[in-house]
Formats: sequence, structure tokens, C-alpha cells
Amino acid sequence: MDFVIVLAVIAGVAAAVLWGRKYFRHEIERAKRIRRANKQK
Repeated sequence: MDFVIVLAVIAGVAAAVLWGRKYFRHEIERAKRIRRANKQK
């Protein structure tokens, strides 16, 4: 039974990471561009 719970937790974390990447990709790209622009100054 413990194995099933651990598997469910891992699946939940994996789903959250994939959803987060999809949802926040634009913000991450924007932050990278801003950081690069600041380094060049």
C-alpha cells in the first residue's frame, strides 16, 4: 500500500512540474531576456 502512495505522490509532482513549465514558460523566457539585457550593460 505504501508503494501505491509513493507512486501517486511522484505522479502528482511530475504532473505539477509539467503543468508549471507549460504555464510559466512565457514568464521564464521574459526573465531570461531581462537578465541577459542587464548583463550586457
